[in-house]
Amino acid sequence: MILFWIAVFVVSLIVLVKGADWLLESAEKIGLAAGLSSFVVGVVIVGLGTSFPELISGIAAVIQGAPEIVAANAIGSNIANILLVIGFSAIFARRLSVTKNLVDIELPLLAVSTTLFIFVAWDGSITFIESLILLVTYHIYLLYTIFNRDDVDDEKKAKRPKITSKDIGLLVVGVAGLLFGAKFLVDSVIKLSEILSIATGVITLAAVALGTSLPELLVSIKAAKKGNAETALGNIFGSNAFNLLMVVGTPGLFATLPLDAGTMAIGLPFLFAATLLFIISGISKRVHLWEGAMFLMLYVVFIGKLFELF
Repeated sequence: MILFWIAVFVVSLIVLVKGADWLLESAEKIGLAAGLSSFVVGVVIVGLGTSFPELISGIAAVIQGAPEIVAANAIGSNIANILLVIGFSAIFARRLSVTKNLVDIELPLLAVSTTLFIFVAWDGSITFIESLILLVTYHIYLLYTIFNRDDVDDEKKAKRPKITSKDIGLLVVGVAGLLFGAKFLVDSVIKLSEILSIATGVITLAAVALGTSLPELLVSIKAAKKGNAETALGNIFGSNAFNLLMVVGTPGLFATLPLDAGTMAIGLPFLFAATLLFIISGISKRVHLWEGAMFLMLYVVFIGKLFELF
């Protein structure tokens, strides 16, 4: 029975992530075809698209009566994004340079969103009002980002791509993949936690969060290999803010979201520590190879603490 549910977990995770990839690919092209600028497409569609697995699985968790998965997934994803994704990216690139734009806009957002989230989660639950505050905060940032650009958009004259039946098909299949993948992912987490007598929060912080962070991992490592540090880092800044504000805030409108003991004792402290280290690296405007190695070591410690290996 355990092998069956492990297989369900792996397959549903693959379907969830791949569904997000297909949805992102088609939505990006459809957005450009509709006349949206590449900047708006990048911020709204691409930025949000890499976090769709976390968002949809969070909503599915509330619907299926496992609200403790929501916060644990967001916290675990952010820890994985910083310690694992940035760690690998810094090692592949040898050094990541942080641009002034990221320091001026994205860094304060990450600091504010993380501080706000820890504040509302500190009592062990996230209520409707607190979820509403998280959502409003994200939308204020989104509007600020869109309407306070330093560059001039010269893309209005650019030729719009044509929407094909393939794009529509990918959109439909992508949405279906997200919905079915999320449902069976939550089912498998609940069953595995019962069979293994491990808290759902622990499995979510480790396995689910790692799996749903795969899009960020692939995007950032690919960008780092090409020497595009802004994309590698910007992807994480935006994704982490989205995880804490939208991925938690949206399901929180429909149910109070509890944080289990493991998430409170291990998840929140590691989220604070990882974000603080990332912000310090951002202020110094570079992430060195040795910092990347340190991030990876801290992630190993995080997993070890979760499963009480040391």
